[in-house]
Amino acid sequence: MVRILGILVGLGFCGVAAWSLLWGVIAYVGEPPQPTVEARFHEHPRHDAHFEFEGPFGRFSHSQQQLQRGMQVYREVCANCHSLNFVSFRNFRDLGYNEAQVRNLAAAWPRKVPSIGPDGSPTERTPLPADRIPAPYPNEAAARNANGNALPPDLSLITKARHGGAHYVYSLLTGYRDPARYRNHDGQALPAENRPTGQLHFNPWFANLNIAMPPPLTANQVTYADGTPATVDQMAQDVSAFLAWTAEPESDARKNGGLATLIFLLIATVIAYMAYQNVWHGGARRRVRETGPLDPANMAKSEHAKDEAGIAG
Repeated sequence: MVRILGILVGLGFCGVAAWSLLWGVIAYVGEPPQPTVEARFHEHPRHDAHFEFEGPFGRFSHSQQQLQRGMQVYREVCANCHSLNFVSFRNFRDLGYNEAQVRNLAAAWPRKVPSIGPDGSPTERTPLPADRIPAPYPNEAAARNANGNALPPDLSLITKARHGGAHYVYSLLTGYRDPARYRNHDGQALPAENRPTGQLHFNPWFANLNIAMPPPLTANQVTYADGTPATVDQMAQDVSAFLAWTAEPESDARKNGGLATLIFLLIATVIAYMAYQNVWHGGARRRVRETGPLDPANMAKSEHAKDEAGIAG
């Protein structure tokens, strides 16, 4: 009896679930959900920029000059609001700087490292190569207070945290538009109620279209040591490449290790196939050579001897 009741209760639950699913499907088909304004106007990362570190054969070591320019853009522009909590000054050696240059970069960094004085009071000191990049704000409250309650994200892993990686950063930095004149791919204008107000700025490459960060780059904002023109597009490409490196500084070593592993596996596969062909391939090569008692001549002699002795079998 208990088993029957359990079966009936289970069937009841299944019936309710099926009924709910049926009405949900009917409602979805009859009145499909309408795309939001964000979905209609949000843009996917552009791939206009070319980065030499992309692809299985791309390496950061191939674009060290661009990475150095990107570091300069970060230091002179982005570091005013954004931190790099997972990067140390000594990591800049991977960008092509030597020990002396790294020490000079640390000593000339616009912000000092918090420290403790001899009397125990808080103070600051000049950064050393072993130090992490100093944050622009002492804590989250100070960061929000200086940016209209918006919290500038740490940029150490930003290209891994956003779909599109370096292309997302590049698209965002070059993607500020006039909301009154902007049209999406269908030619639609941005509704007035969705246009930014206050301290917000319209950028269709940002998830909810309105971003608290004003356009950070202007032409000739930095002066490159190698003479490269500091256009907005060039600076955006350079700092995007730099932030891709901060997120994956071990990328070159991983790709080199993967390539060596593939070569090893290819050679091992060839050797294994040759061993198979030589030892195991084909039934004729596996035939046991008949020697000793199994030799046909010896077996014939054994049979003859048995017959002469009158032994059966």
